[in-house]
Amino acid sequence: MSLDPLLPIAPARVKALLLPISQITSTRFDSFVTRLEGEHVVHLRDISADGRPHRNMFSPLAYPDGAMIYDLITYIPPPSHLALTPFDLYREPMAVVALADGREMGEVSFSRRNSANGTGTTVTEKNIRSLYQDLEDLRDRFPKALAHQVLIFDYVPDASNTVPLPEGVFGIPPVEKSKRTTIKTVMCDISSQLLAEMTTLAKSFEAMTTIESPVHYSGTAHMNGDWSAGEGEHHEFDRRNSGTPTLQSNGRTASESAADRAHARMSMPPVSTRPTMNHSSSSPGIGGSPISQTGHSGWPGTPDLGRDAPGTPQTHSRSESTHSSRDQSRDRVSVQGFGPGGLNDRWRLKGKGRSTVILGSMYLQAGRWNDSLRELSEAAVGTRSINDHIWLGKALELIVINLFLLGWSGLEFAIPSVCMPPPEERNRPLYTVIETLTDLPDQPKRLRILQLILGDLLDRIMNLYSRKRADVERLPKLAYSETTIRFSKILTIMHLCNGSLNQQALDMIVTGRLPEKELTTSPRIHIVPSRRHIVNILMDAFPASHAYATELLTTTDRASILSAIATILGTLGLHRKKAMVIRELVSVLITGLVEARTRGAAEAGIHPAAGLISHTAAGNQNNGTALDLGEGDMEKGIEAFLDMLCKSYAVIGFERSPSKSEDSTETGPDTDEAIIARIQKQASTRFYGFEGIKMNILRACINFSEALPDLNGVLRYSGDLLRTAGAGTAPGPRREDISPMIFAEEQARLVTNIARTSSLAQRLNLNSLAAEYWDEFLVRGIQLEPLPPDRIPIPHAHSVLPGSTVGRTSQDVDPFIYNPFFKKPSEVVQQFLVAGELATFRITLQNPYDIELDLESIRLETTGVDFESIPEAARLGSNRTQVLRLRGRPLQDGDIKVTGALIKVRGCRERRFPIFSQPWRPVRDSKIKVKGIAALEGGEDICLRNSAPPVPDDLDLTAIPSQPVLTVKSMTLPQASVMVLEGERRIFSVTLQNESPTPVDFVLFSFQDSTQGPLQNALNNRDTMPTEMYEYEWILMKKQALRLPKKNQERQIPAGGEATYEFEILGKPGLTHATIQVDYTNLGKPQDEVTEQFFTRQVSVDLTVTVNASIEMSRLDVLPIEGDIPQAIKDRHSDSDSLDLKDYCLLSMDLRNAWPSHINVHIETEDGMVLDDNILPGNINRIVLPVKRVYLEDPHASIPSLNPGRDRQFVVSRIAPEIERINREAFWYREKLMERLKGTWKTTSGQKRHGTLELRTLRLTPRMIDVVRLEDIGIDISVEDEDGDNGDTNVGYVDEFMQARVKLTNRSSKPITSVIRLLPALCHRPLGIALDFTRKFAWNGSLQQLLPRIEANSTVDFVIGVTALCRGEFELSATAEEVVVLQEEGEKALQRKKSDTQKMLDAALGAKERRVWHSRHPYILLVRDRD
Repeated sequence: MSLDPLLPIAPARVKALLLPISQITSTRFDSFVTRLEGEHVVHLRDISADGRPHRNMFSPLAYPDGAMIYDLITYIPPPSHLALTPFDLYREPMAVVALADGREMGEVSFSRRNSANGTGTTVTEKNIRSLYQDLEDLRDRFPKALAHQVLIFDYVPDASNTVPLPEGVFGIPPVEKSKRTTIKTVMCDISSQLLAEMTTLAKSFEAMTTIESPVHYSGTAHMNGDWSAGEGEHHEFDRRNSGTPTLQSNGRTASESAADRAHARMSMPPVSTRPTMNHSSSSPGIGGSPISQTGHSGWPGTPDLGRDAPGTPQTHSRSESTHSSRDQSRDRVSVQGFGPGGLNDRWRLKGKGRSTVILGSMYLQAGRWNDSLRELSEAAVGTRSINDHIWLGKALELIVINLFLLGWSGLEFAIPSVCMPPPEERNRPLYTVIETLTDLPDQPKRLRILQLILGDLLDRIMNLYSRKRADVERLPKLAYSETTIRFSKILTIMHLCNGSLNQQALDMIVTGRLPEKELTTSPRIHIVPSRRHIVNILMDAFPASHAYATELLTTTDRASILSAIATILGTLGLHRKKAMVIRELVSVLITGLVEARTRGAAEAGIHPAAGLISHTAAGNQNNGTALDLGEGDMEKGIEAFLDMLCKSYAVIGFERSPSKSEDSTETGPDTDEAIIARIQKQASTRFYGFEGIKMNILRACINFSEALPDLNGVLRYSGDLLRTAGAGTAPGPRREDISPMIFAEEQARLVTNIARTSSLAQRLNLNSLAAEYWDEFLVRGIQLEPLPPDRIPIPHAHSVLPGSTVGRTSQDVDPFIYNPFFKKPSEVVQQFLVAGELATFRITLQNPYDIELDLESIRLETTGVDFESIPEAARLGSNRTQVLRLRGRPLQDGDIKVTGALIKVRGCRERRFPIFSQPWRPVRDSKIKVKGIAALEGGEDICLRNSAPPVPDDLDLTAIPSQPVLTVKSMTLPQASVMVLEGERRIFSVTLQNESPTPVDFVLFSFQDSTQGPLQNALNNRDTMPTEMYEYEWILMKKQALRLPKKNQERQIPAGGEATYEFEILGKPGLTHATIQVDYTNLGKPQDEVTEQFFTRQVSVDLTVTVNASIEMSRLDVLPIEGDIPQAIKDRHSDSDSLDLKDYCLLSMDLRNAWPSHINVHIETEDGMVLDDNILPGNINRIVLPVKRVYLEDPHASIPSLNPGRDRQFVVSRIAPEIERINREAFWYREKLMERLKGTWKTTSGQKRHGTLELRTLRLTPRMIDVVRLEDIGIDISVEDEDGDNGDTNVGYVDEFMQARVKLTNRSSKPITSVIRLLPALCHRPLGIALDFTRKFAWNGSLQQLLPRIEANSTVDFVIGVTALCRGEFELSATAEEVVVLQEEGEKALQRKKSDTQKMLDAALGAKERRVWHSRHPYILLVRDRD
């Protein structure tokens, strides 16, 4: 059964006050109360009747079918309720039951005072006697109660020394030893005593001289005396259990005790109610009983009754006092002398009717419902006859309750005629069917009749109670409002049961258990009573505001009425009206709490504006401390109430998951799914209701929580107000209006209040209390800060290790093989961390509010392997997006995913924030399908239909095993700079130190310099000529600025050790700086066993290089040798006698010494020719030396590339074939010539330097090429005598026969078929005369003949007879011309098939033509006369 104090059958319940006694904890006390509440309905058939004949007025034997229904309370009713007795007799507790803990009986003595019954021998006996003494104190303290009992729960008597329990003290065994009827027996014993004492109470009311109508409670006077008495206080109306003697204690004399007992006997008629002028009590007035000043606050759960109600006036004007006295005198009724002969029969009848109503009310509480129905029917007839409207309404109300209880119990009853409508209304169609009603299976006829008349009957009662009547007959606002609420609940239950008063409805009315499912806003037009009718009645109970109320209610009463109204409205599904009532309720509570707090602060000497912090510390005048609050002072039950209010107004709150612990970082509310769902829910809630109203509601909740004080509420609703005022979006790069809807001053006040309240909670050891941060989009991005270049781990495939493939063996020197280690650290995607090493992250935070935030702790939230994040503190500015830096280290290698940050804002709970890097803004659905609360409950669809949910980002990282760290300890070059001359090579060393505990087992050196960039750019230029491209590649490959002079240097460095490496630098033009890049790592295994990806680090040594000129070649020329050469030049050759001058040419070079020191130049050729020359500073020396001519098999071959990857590429030549052939010839002859020359230099003064002479500046012109070249066909001409013998060289005789022999030598590897032409001519003559030799020179045969095929590397002679006809000098020259160009099929088969690329390269030379060879030197024939 419900414990609702406003239950429809509340007047039928008996109040019993439960109090703790002796040593007992609150938890144990609550458990004992729960056990008693299980038996709060006691049937009369189970109660033993009192055997005394003068105590059987309410004997249970007279009506065994009835039941007593107890209302077990743990607080003393407020005076405003007690002032309504005896009109509402149920408001006054009739029994006081003290609960003691049996476990404490044998532990320690409860009291040190001496008992009137003597002292016990054991601790248990002493405590039992102490409890009996406490029982006597309760009887003195609560004299109006009819029954006083002490219950010792979990009491197990000692079997060896049993102590008898005194009268009024009951022992209850523990639960495991109790029977089903143990508690029930105790309640029956209490009920038996209570029923017996109710007889004397009823007779006392019958004997009273006056019975007053209820009046408004003003808080200044008692109407019927104080219900409880303080120590030493006694009242005229004190009632005491007639069967209990009064102990003589507290220093009172026996005569005084006897006098007190005489006045306390309930069976004695009461004395006159008119006190003397010098009485200590205030005179009773029409305004009601004052609030008692006795110490009720000493009992747990009892409000401080010594304080005035909020808004209650302390003084009354004289006119009001006079008016109240007049009303009281008119309403006071004397009941002396019933019958004729009285002063006024009307007054006597009124008094009799009122006493009968009270008697019927007592029968109702006693469970004798038939007797109550009889008495109340008689009283209703009597009060109606004399127009005593209020008491008539009371009688009818109690009759209705009797009928409900009889119907609920299934007992037969007849509706009294006084409840039926007046005769003038019985002709209505509604009542004409009463006579024709019959019983139904689920509803007897009596209930159907009651259902038909109930609506009008309740309206009739409310009309009798209505305050619109004369002042003398109006009911106080408290009683009227509570009666209205009870009637509204009855009508609401009928509405829930579809207008039927069946057994289900009666169960709801009696037990108060309503259906869990509330009604919706769907119309229920055909159900009577309608919701509109119920609301109209219910709103009459709404208490007026303080400013307009003629009868002021206490804050407690106003709150109770408003909460009951809100409950009924919620049951009817009228949530908006319910929210309005709750809002008014919050305002009432705030007013009352603030006033109570102000008075409490004034009593403690604290200024009311001190807030939650006291500026005056106990024992210290300089330091402020928190108010003396304990954990029990924190009101927690109000949270659900405020949540319901906020939900009704669609306040944007922080919804938590109830299944998770809030202290864990892995809580339900902090997962991505929960956060996204919460964001969508909050976004949908923003589209519902009015923002201004929401913020006003939150301000009221904050004020209410501060007044309680409820620290959790202050924190929660302050955060909700900031959340509601914000935009709740993730703004993008475009400027968007996301400013809060409250001023910056209020924002600052809220944040300060949150911080202050959180600090107070920590002082009270309530560390779990914290606010929830109000912006879900706090974290807008997390990125990994790039490591220093020398610490970045660079990934590599295992195939790039030197030695793993053929092309990787020369990794340190070959510039054309792709070097993956040249990848710059800045080019590596920063996704790798090193186990055990700190990494820096950049976190982007947003703050769209106008206040700065103190971030007490910021940590990264990761998944995967263990990661240690170092907390950081920062201050986040207002209206900005701010970037902060965090540090952390992985504790082991593996995958790591950064999913967000754990941030603790000052005053807020440390929670996880995911990463929302993309802008997000909800879009409202333009199609509204539902309205009201239904739109709020299903509000997620408002956003889901038009906008995608925000997507959290994460940062995927990989933690690699620990890596070594190398640093450059020292180097032999001062300040990392060096000066060299062109062609000079210098060796220097660099010392590397391992500063980590990880050894280095892999070191790879790579080199870069300032000349590589221009060369690479030239190589990448598509317009670069092949000859230039080859030259660039040769410089890159053969003339590297840096290299390792020793290939076998140790490549391992132990942990904490060091190693020294030597490097060689070459001076060449354009070299200004160079870099030695060291890639190192710890593979942990041999290189050939590495099968997975590995990581290296780089350390670089930057060098500044200055290159100065040494020997410059200013001019070069190649000359043919005409005649003999000087002997000095021949002597430079090791074998000068074997020199064939026709195979040599002269090479002339002008060398300039650009260095300010003497330089010795040393040049040598392939065949042993050596030349040394000293060149003074700034001088130019010409050096001439014979060089052997060059024969090339294919001077037009394509120019190769030193880069293997470039051979597969072909660029179409854009020049003429003739020029292409010339360029290729120049290239090949120059290369061949460079192979035969070698030059070095060294200084002979100053610092000793040496280097190589740069000869690649040599460029050959076509003339020089003709000098150097040896052709495929060599033509040698000679003249012999007639017999074929060589006579004098070059000498012939006139008219003698001679033979001219032409020798053709094929130097190529292919056969040649040619035709020979012999060309005689006169010497030293012009061309036209020189060829006119027919009359001077004769020959035998043809000068042009086809020669046989000349095989490869073979010779063919052509001989013709000639005769000189005159003396003189003749020139004989010859020309050989190729006859067949195409190759034979057999020769083609011997050669490798050319690729398409080679064919295209050959096509650049144009079509092949027949070749022609000329004799290089003519044969000079000197003809003489024989004489």
